[in-house]
Amino acid sequence: MLRDWLVTTSQPEETQRLGACLGNFLQAGDVVLLYGPLGAGKTHFAQGVARGLRVESPVTSPTFTLVAEYEGRVPLIHMDLYRLYDDAEASEPILTPESLVQIGFDDYLDGDGVVLIEWGRGVEADLDNYLSVSIDYAKFDEPSDDGVTTRQIAVEAIGEMAQRRLWEWVVAWA
Repeated sequence: MLRDWLVTTSQPEETQRLGACLGNFLQAGDVVLLYGPLGAGKTHFAQGVARGLRVESPVTSPTFTLVAEYEGRVPLIHMDLYRLYDDAEASEPILTPESLVQIGFDDYLDGDGVVLIEWGRGVEADLDNYLSVSIDYAKFDEPSDDGVTTRQIAVEAIGEMAQRRLWEWVVAWA
């Protein structure tokens, strides 16, 4: 079964379409972890996932509220854990169990909705099934002056359910 996928997008709208394509297949209980430096496109991707889940409310990164909930075909729980880390961009970021308890983290994993987590590196050990989506600026030999905002998106499926979702996503995107 498929476990890894690398895809390139050239505009924020394409990154959103890629997220929407995934959102079409996500089901209650699915977890997606988003990684990438500030400004890489995590929120554009999340907005696309929401569109695929038929969320009609505007979606923004919940950086200050930490958690936002949206109604759609399946409820979407959108988390941004950046502010819970001492250093979110460290190679080994650490979240304390207390910080996760304070936001009710385990309650959101009850399977009633799709959980999408920006800056989720510190919760991987608590999960059995998830899609890891890393968005980064594409590195090319020559810089481009044409305004293209190319991103490389590396996806890894951890667990059987995540591998099924990845397969559905790749087939639909092709």
